[in-house]
Amino acid sequence: MREAPREPLRERLFDLLLWMLLGVPVLLKSDPNDGGSWARVAAGLLVLAGCVAVSRRWPLVSLAVTVAASLPATLELFTPSYSLALVAFGYLAGRRQEHTRAALWLFGAIAVAGLVLTSVTGTSLGQWFTLLLVLALAVVAPWLIGRYVRQYDRLVRSGWELADRMEREQAAVADRERLRERSRIAGDMHDSLGHDLALIAIRAGALEVSPELGPEQQRAAGELRRAAAEATGRLRDIIGVLREDDAAAPTSPPGETVEELVARARSSGLAVTLGTTPVPTLPGMSGLALHRVVQEGLTNAAKHAPGAAVTVTVAPEAADVRVEVVSGPGTDGPRGGSAAGPGGAGPAGSGSGGRGLVGLDERVRLAGGTLTHRTTGDGGFALTAVLPRKAPAPLPAAPTSARELDRARREVRKGLARAIWVPLALLAALGTLMAGVALWTQAQSYLEPAAYAKIRIGQTLAELDESTDDWPEHPLDAAPQAAPPEPAGMDECRYYRSTMLAAIPVYRLCFVGGHLADKAEVP
Repeated sequence: MREAPREPLRERLFDLLLWMLLGVPVLLKSDPNDGGSWARVAAGLLVLAGCVAVSRRWPLVSLAVTVAASLPATLELFTPSYSLALVAFGYLAGRRQEHTRAALWLFGAIAVAGLVLTSVTGTSLGQWFTLLLVLALAVVAPWLIGRYVRQYDRLVRSGWELADRMEREQAAVADRERLRERSRIAGDMHDSLGHDLALIAIRAGALEVSPELGPEQQRAAGELRRAAAEATGRLRDIIGVLREDDAAAPTSPPGETVEELVARARSSGLAVTLGTTPVPTLPGMSGLALHRVVQEGLTNAAKHAPGAAVTVTVAPEAADVRVEVVSGPGTDGPRGGSAAGPGGAGPAGSGSGGRGLVGLDERVRLAGGTLTHRTTGDGGFALTAVLPRKAPAPLPAAPTSARELDRARREVRKGLARAIWVPLALLAALGTLMAGVALWTQAQSYLEPAAYAKIRIGQTLAELDESTDDWPEHPLDAAPQAAPPEPAGMDECRYYRSTMLAAIPVYRLCFVGGHLADKAEVP
């Protein structure tokens, strides 16, 4: 608790070093020995100290204050004292500012402010063009670099966060898979043991009514049958608690074939007939579902329609296999359900609570097939399933972490592209604007050759303006460097362009007492 956190300490040291670095140009260019003053030095250092202090929370404020300190010195914005500060605070604004809209508004405001100051002071537009160039290179370009570095750091942080999240998710998935595997084992125990207990009940029921046994043996067989039925119910309740609602079916079929399953049921006393031999072998989930449909149909017949004849039919087709288990009405009446069969095995039954067909329907659906059940006309029950020979493999979905990492990479690439083309676009726009202004300025000082030919010695400037329709708005600022000396005794000489694009030759008009005294075309 007594030690200061490392991160704030590093930030304070960084800010101190930044202030010392940015203060060096102020000390050099404001030295009193070079014509400066200590007051200017102190003011500059205080301004930079305040900018560094608020740059972490309000980085655009630091940049705006630095621009405001540079414009009074020169409208071209590039000053020896604050040029380094412009670059530094421009970079920090891009590095620390979350959104870009405020920065774009600030850049536009700087350009407009420079244009207004140029108009107010009456300076040429060349200084404003220089301001735009300095703004693009010394402020906007570092700002774009800062934006790119910010996005790159975000990509790196996202990668580490995703890696940590994936490790936690893998551990959670492993735990979930272990629980699901236990649930699958419990489900298979219920299916196989329930089927065996149903067959034991059938054998005990046959012994219960056998005339070869005495009353004591028949009563014992009846108790065995009831105990097997109660054990089946308790097994269903216990395993039902362990089942997951979304638990997937096992991925490998049991070793027992459908023929062996039917033979075992027949040896236990169930009147079952297999209408198709040999039964086609289906791979994977379809094979497991085929075995489970036949097993569930025989179990339901043994539990809810004892003594009824059962027919198992497997009809192979080109793309799928149709399996149907049909049981007639029970000869001894229902036990735990209705004699029709669906009362005990169906969703509305009281014997199993409908869980058998619900789980079977889910298993068939996972294999890519469909399951239906119905009551037959004679009061029996039919269970039908259509299973594909080859279940379609689901397309794996891209993990969320991969999508997030790809999105972060796209953002970094966009930032790098902006850092390249935005300065180029600004330079192209600035060059186009400068070319347009230069053409406009040249047009304002262009004197057409036909108008020059009409000029007569002795005319006043007002007469020249009236006699010429397109008299130039203003002459050139100064004579061309290679122009010959002006005639002696002239009060004023004005120069006009003789061609729109070329700088020479020019027309020279000299006045004495407000009247034209000499005109010439000079190289």
